[in-house]
Amino acid sequence: MSNHPAIRDPAWVRVALIAAALAFLGLFLVLPLAAVLAEALRKGLDSYARALAAPDTLAAIRLTLLVAAIAVPVNVVFGLSASWAIAKFDFRGKALLVSFIDLPFSVSPVISGLIYVLLFGAQGVLGPWLAEHDVKIVFAIPGIVLATIFVTFPFVARELIPLMEEQGRDEEEAALTLGAGGLRTLWSVTLPNVKWGLLYGVLLCNARAMGEFGAVSVVSGHIRGLTNTMPLHVEILYNEYDFVGAFAVASLLALLALVTLGAKSALEWVHRDQLAATRRH
Repeated sequence: MSNHPAIRDPAWVRVALIAAALAFLGLFLVLPLAAVLAEALRKGLDSYARALAAPDTLAAIRLTLLVAAIAVPVNVVFGLSASWAIAKFDFRGKALLVSFIDLPFSVSPVISGLIYVLLFGAQGVLGPWLAEHDVKIVFAIPGIVLATIFVTFPFVARELIPLMEEQGRDEEEAALTLGAGGLRTLWSVTLPNVKWGLLYGVLLCNARAMGEFGAVSVVSGHIRGLTNTMPLHVEILYNEYDFVGAFAVASLLALLALVTLGAKSALEWVHRDQLAATRRH
Protein backbone atom coordinates (compact mmCIF):
# COMPACT_ATOMS: atom_id res chain seq x y z
CA MET A 1 0.00 0.00 0.00
CA SER A 2 2.89 2.34 0.68
CA ASN A 3 3.89 2.06 -3.00
CA HIS A 4 0.57 3.42 -4.30
CA PRO A 5 1.31 6.37 -6.64
CA ALA A 6 -1.19 8.59 -4.82
CA ILE A 7 0.65 8.43 -1.51
CA ARG A 8 4.24 7.70 -2.60
CA ASP A 9 6.62 10.58 -1.88
CA PRO A 10 8.32 12.19 -4.87
CA ALA A 11 11.94 11.19 -5.43
CA TRP A 12 13.22 14.67 -4.59
CA VAL A 13 11.50 14.52 -1.19
CA ARG A 14 13.18 11.22 -0.30
CA VAL A 15 16.56 12.50 -1.49
CA ALA A 16 16.15 15.70 0.51
CA LEU A 17 15.21 13.83 3.69
CA ILE A 18 18.14 11.42 3.35
CA ALA A 19 20.53 14.29 2.66
CA ALA A 20 19.24 16.20 5.69
CA ALA A 21 19.68 13.15 7.91
CA LEU A 22 23.21 12.53 6.64
CA ALA A 23 24.11 16.19 7.07
CA PHE A 24 22.79 16.15 10.63
CA LEU A 25 24.81 13.03 11.46
CA GLY A 26 27.90 14.45 9.84
CA LEU A 27 27.62 17.77 11.66
CA PHE A 28 26.75 16.52 15.13
CA LEU A 29 28.41 13.07 15.22
CA VAL A 30 31.10 12.44 12.63
CA LEU A 31 32.65 15.93 12.65
CA PRO A 32 33.07 16.14 16.47
CA LEU A 33 34.56 12.64 16.60
CA ALA A 34 36.96 13.50 13.78
CA ALA A 35 37.93 16.74 15.56
CA VAL A 36 38.65 14.86 18.80
CA LEU A 37 40.85 12.33 17.01
CA ALA A 38 42.64 15.02 15.00
CA GLU A 39 43.45 17.04 18.14
CA ALA A 40 44.61 13.93 19.96
CA LEU A 41 47.04 13.07 17.15
CA ARG A 42 48.05 16.66 16.40
CA LYS A 43 51.57 16.16 17.79
CA GLY A 44 51.99 12.61 16.54
CA LEU A 45 51.50 9.09 17.81
CA ASP A 46 54.34 9.35 20.33
CA SER A 47 52.69 12.26 22.14
CA TYR A 48 49.36 10.45 21.98
CA ALA A 49 50.87 7.32 23.52
CA ARG A 50 52.68 9.32 26.23
CA ALA A 51 49.44 11.10 27.12
CA LEU A 52 47.62 7.80 27.59
CA ALA A 53 50.53 6.30 29.54
CA ALA A 54 50.73 9.17 32.05
CA PRO A 55 50.29 7.94 35.65
CA ASP A 56 47.26 10.14 36.35
CA THR A 57 45.62 9.02 33.10
CA LEU A 58 46.19 5.35 33.91
CA ALA A 59 44.77 5.93 37.40
CA ALA A 60 41.67 7.55 35.86
CA ILE A 61 41.23 4.63 33.46
CA ARG A 62 41.56 2.09 36.28
CA LEU A 63 39.08 3.97 38.46
CA THR A 64 36.57 4.25 35.61
CA LEU A 65 36.76 0.52 34.94
CA LEU A 66 36.53 -0.26 38.66
CA VAL A 67 33.43 1.88 39.15
CA ALA A 68 31.77 0.33 36.09
CA ALA A 69 32.71 -3.17 37.28
CA ILE A 70 30.89 -2.51 40.58
CA ALA A 71 27.94 -0.44 39.37
CA VAL A 72 26.91 -2.62 36.42
CA PRO A 73 26.54 -5.94 38.33
CA VAL A 74 24.66 -4.17 41.13
CA ASN A 75 22.26 -2.70 38.58
CA VAL A 76 21.87 -6.06 36.86
CA VAL A 77 20.75 -7.63 40.13
CA PHE A 78 18.44 -4.72 40.90
CA GLY A 79 17.08 -4.56 37.34
CA LEU A 80 16.32 -8.27 37.22
CA SER A 81 14.68 -8.26 40.65
CA ALA A 82 12.61 -5.14 40.03
CA SER A 83 11.48 -6.09 36.53
CA TRP A 84 10.58 -9.64 37.61
CA ALA A 85 8.53 -8.32 40.53
CA ILE A 86 6.78 -5.66 38.44
CA ALA A 87 6.04 -7.84 35.41
CA LYS A 88 5.22 -11.16 37.09
CA PHE A 89 3.46 -10.19 40.32
CA ASP A 90 0.69 -7.92 41.54
CA PHE A 91 1.32 -6.04 44.78
CA ARG A 92 0.62 -2.74 46.45
CA GLY A 93 3.06 -0.01 45.58
CA LYS A 94 3.91 -1.32 42.10
CA ALA A 95 3.25 2.07 40.49
CA LEU A 96 5.38 3.74 43.15
CA LEU A 97 8.26 1.35 42.45
CA VAL A 98 8.06 2.12 38.74
CA SER A 99 8.14 5.84 39.54
CA PHE A 100 11.23 5.39 41.72
CA ILE A 101 12.96 3.50 38.90
CA ASP A 102 12.35 6.46 36.58
CA LEU A 103 13.55 8.98 39.17
CA PRO A 104 17.16 9.32 37.87
CA PHE A 105 15.79 10.25 34.45
CA SER A 106 14.03 13.28 35.93
CA VAL A 107 16.67 14.39 38.45
CA SER A 108 19.77 16.24 37.31
CA PRO A 109 22.96 14.19 37.90
CA VAL A 110 24.44 17.18 39.73
CA ILE A 111 21.50 17.17 42.13
CA SER A 112 21.90 13.44 42.74
CA GLY A 113 25.57 13.97 43.58
CA LEU A 114 24.67 16.83 45.89
CA ILE A 115 22.24 14.54 47.73
CA TYR A 116 25.12 12.23 48.64
CA VAL A 117 27.18 15.20 49.82
CA LEU A 118 24.30 16.31 52.04
CA LEU A 119 24.01 12.79 53.44
CA PHE A 120 27.63 11.69 53.78
CA GLY A 121 29.65 14.94 53.65
CA ALA A 122 31.49 16.39 56.64
CA GLN A 123 28.54 18.68 57.41
CA GLY A 124 25.93 16.18 56.23
CA VAL A 125 23.37 14.15 58.14
CA LEU A 126 25.68 11.17 58.64
CA GLY A 127 28.96 13.07 58.26
CA PRO A 128 29.92 13.35 61.96
CA TRP A 129 29.22 9.64 62.60
CA LEU A 130 31.26 8.64 59.53
CA ALA A 131 34.14 10.88 60.57
CA GLU A 132 34.06 9.44 64.09
CA HIS A 133 34.41 5.92 62.67
CA ASP A 134 36.94 6.98 59.99
CA VAL A 135 34.65 6.02 57.10
CA LYS A 136 35.11 8.01 53.91
CA ILE A 137 32.33 8.06 51.33
CA VAL A 138 32.28 11.53 49.79
CA PHE A 139 35.51 12.53 48.00
CA ALA A 140 36.43 8.85 47.89
CA ILE A 141 35.72 5.82 45.73
CA PRO A 142 32.56 4.71 47.64
CA GLY A 143 30.87 8.04 46.88
CA ILE A 144 31.74 7.75 43.19
CA VAL A 145 30.33 4.23 43.09
CA LEU A 146 27.10 5.26 44.86
CA ALA A 147 26.57 8.23 42.55
CA THR A 148 27.20 6.08 39.49
CA ILE A 149 24.81 3.38 40.67
CA PHE A 150 22.10 6.00 41.23
CA VAL A 151 22.29 7.54 37.76
CA THR A 152 22.52 4.16 35.98
CA PHE A 153 20.09 1.89 37.82
CA PRO A 154 17.07 2.51 35.53
CA PHE A 155 18.75 1.18 32.38
CA VAL A 156 18.56 -2.57 32.96
CA ALA A 157 15.14 -2.45 34.61
CA ARG A 158 13.68 -0.21 31.90
CA GLU A 159 14.82 -2.65 29.19
CA LEU A 160 13.44 -5.72 30.95
CA ILE A 161 10.08 -4.50 32.31
CA PRO A 162 8.27 -4.09 28.96
CA LEU A 163 9.87 -7.26 27.62
CA MET A 164 8.72 -9.36 30.57
CA GLU A 165 5.26 -7.78 30.52
CA GLU A 166 4.89 -8.64 26.84
CA GLN A 167 5.87 -12.26 27.48
CA GLY A 168 3.29 -12.63 30.22
CA ARG A 169 3.32 -15.10 33.10
CA ASP A 170 2.18 -18.35 31.46
CA GLU A 171 5.59 -20.02 31.20
CA GLU A 172 6.57 -19.16 34.77
CA GLU A 173 3.23 -20.39 36.11
CA ALA A 174 3.64 -23.63 34.14
CA ALA A 175 7.13 -24.14 35.58
CA LEU A 176 5.88 -23.54 39.12
CA THR A 177 3.00 -25.96 38.53
CA LEU A 178 5.51 -28.62 37.46
CA GLY A 179 7.40 -28.20 40.74
CA ALA A 180 10.17 -25.76 39.86
CA GLY A 181 11.17 -23.31 42.57
CA GLY A 182 11.40 -19.56 42.18
CA LEU A 183 15.14 -19.42 41.46
CA ARG A 184 14.95 -22.39 39.10
CA THR A 185 12.10 -20.71 37.23
CA LEU A 186 14.07 -17.47 36.97
CA TRP A 187 17.20 -19.23 35.74
CA SER A 188 15.61 -21.74 33.35
CA VAL A 189 12.54 -19.91 32.06
CA THR A 190 12.71 -16.15 32.57
CA LEU A 191 16.38 -15.44 31.85
CA PRO A 192 16.55 -17.30 28.50
CA ASN A 193 13.56 -15.29 27.31
CA VAL A 194 15.07 -11.93 28.21
CA LYS A 195 18.79 -12.55 27.65
CA TRP A 196 19.12 -10.18 24.68
CA GLY A 197 17.22 -7.41 26.43
CA LEU A 198 19.38 -7.96 29.51
CA LEU A 199 22.59 -7.66 27.48
CA TYR A 200 21.23 -4.54 25.80
CA GLY A 201 20.50 -2.98 29.20
CA VAL A 202 23.96 -3.94 30.46
CA LEU A 203 25.57 -2.19 27.49
CA LEU A 204 23.61 1.00 28.07
CA CYS A 205 24.32 0.89 31.81
CA ASN A 206 28.04 0.35 31.24
CA ALA A 207 28.26 3.18 28.71
CA ARG A 208 26.57 5.61 31.10
CA ALA A 209 28.70 4.44 34.04
CA MET A 210 31.96 5.08 32.19
CA GLY A 211 30.83 8.41 30.76
CA GLU A 212 29.05 9.92 33.78
CA PHE A 213 30.32 13.38 34.69
CA GLY A 214 27.82 15.47 36.68
CA ALA A 215 27.10 13.29 39.71
CA VAL A 216 30.66 11.97 39.92
CA SER A 217 32.08 15.50 39.67
CA VAL A 218 30.18 16.58 42.78
CA VAL A 219 31.23 13.66 45.00
CA SER A 220 34.76 13.00 43.73
CA GLY A 221 36.67 15.99 45.05
CA HIS A 222 38.81 15.99 41.86
CA ILE A 223 41.82 14.40 43.57
CA ARG A 224 44.31 13.61 40.82
CA GLY A 225 45.37 10.01 40.69
CA LEU A 226 42.77 9.00 43.29
CA THR A 227 39.19 10.12 42.57
CA ASN A 228 39.28 11.34 38.97
CA THR A 229 37.45 9.19 36.44
CA MET A 230 38.18 9.59 32.74
CA PRO A 231 35.58 12.34 32.09
CA LEU A 232 36.84 14.33 35.08
CA HIS A 233 40.44 13.84 33.97
CA VAL A 234 39.58 15.21 30.52
CA GLU A 235 38.20 18.37 32.12
CA ILE A 236 41.30 18.86 34.29
CA LEU A 237 43.71 18.38 31.38
CA TYR A 238 41.72 20.73 29.19
CA ASN A 239 41.62 23.42 31.88
CA GLU A 240 45.41 23.08 32.19
CA TYR A 241 45.78 23.61 28.41
CA ASP A 242 47.10 20.10 27.92
CA PHE A 243 45.00 19.70 24.81
CA VAL A 244 46.78 16.62 23.48
CA GLY A 245 46.30 14.80 26.78
CA ALA A 246 42.68 15.91 27.10
CA PHE A 247 41.75 14.87 23.59
CA ALA A 248 43.72 11.62 23.89
CA VAL A 249 41.62 10.55 26.88
CA ALA A 250 38.51 11.88 25.16
CA SER A 251 39.31 9.77 22.09
CA LEU A 252 39.53 6.71 24.31
CA LEU A 253 36.08 7.51 25.72
CA ALA A 254 34.80 8.03 22.18
CA LEU A 255 36.24 4.67 21.16
CA LEU A 256 34.47 2.98 24.07
CA ALA A 257 31.25 4.70 23.00
CA LEU A 258 31.65 3.47 19.42
CA VAL A 259 32.34 -0.08 20.62
CA THR A 260 29.21 0.11 22.78
CA LEU A 261 27.20 1.42 19.81
CA GLY A 262 28.46 -1.42 17.62
CA ALA A 263 27.63 -4.02 20.26
CA LYS A 264 24.20 -2.43 20.73
CA SER A 265 23.48 -2.59 16.98
CA ALA A 266 24.65 -6.20 16.82
CA LEU A 267 22.38 -7.16 19.73
CA GLU A 268 19.42 -5.41 18.09
CA TRP A 269 20.11 -7.28 14.84
CA VAL A 270 20.40 -10.68 16.57
CA HIS A 271 17.36 -10.02 18.75
CA ARG A 272 15.27 -8.93 15.75
CA ASP A 273 16.19 -12.04 13.78
CA GLN A 274 15.44 -14.26 16.78
CA LEU A 275 12.01 -12.67 17.22
CA ALA A 276 11.25 -13.08 13.50
CA ALA A 277 12.25 -16.76 13.62
CA THR A 278 10.11 -17.31 16.72
CA ARG A 279 7.07 -15.74 15.07
CA ARG A 280 7.51 -17.86 11.94
CA HIS A 281 7.48 -21.02 14.03
